[in-house]
Amino acid sequence: MTPGVAHAYHAAQIRVFAAAGADLATAITMTNSGEAIGIVRAAQAERLPVVISFTVETDGRLPSGETLAEAIAAVDGETDGAAQYFMINCAHPSHFAGALPAESAWVARIRGIRANASTCSHAELDEAATLDAGDPVDLARWYRRLRERFGHLTVLGGCCGTDHRHIEHICDACFVAEQERAS
Repeated sequence: MTPGVAHAYHAAQIRVFAAAGADLATAITMTNSGEAIGIVRAAQAERLPVVISFTVETDGRLPSGETLAEAIAAVDGETDGAAQYFMINCAHPSHFAGALPAESAWVARIRGIRANASTCSHAELDEAATLDAGDPVDLARWYRRLRERFGHLTVLGGCCGTDHRHIEHICDACFVAEQERAS
């Protein structure tokens, strides 16, 4: 979607959220910056805070071919940085961890992760007969390593294949361990 088409398409939904008193709109599994720009513009028009969550392929790039850095820069550049923050979802951390340089200002714009449980690609998951739940303990380790590198990641959850086991391990690895170290 181009930004203009995305704005027109999403404006009605954003308007309803704003009229209903929503605190925040979140657009997840964004595959390109154009649609994200349109959503942010629609939210700006309604004065509704918005979060954009991109998905990536196994090479750390959006399905559009953009890098996370390029997509975030495009959205921020076209909307005067209006998105509250960005997230990554619907991909395993092994698919994007290497695409997050520690010393880059754009990475600080990413505040949340909702990763897939499986290390499979989107194409492999689409062909699978059953949902791959992955390894909850290993997924939690990935989250902990990301939080150790990027302490500003504070919105954590799960996407495809995750359930209460994954969330429990993520909370234990990221927050209980941190609290124990701080004590």
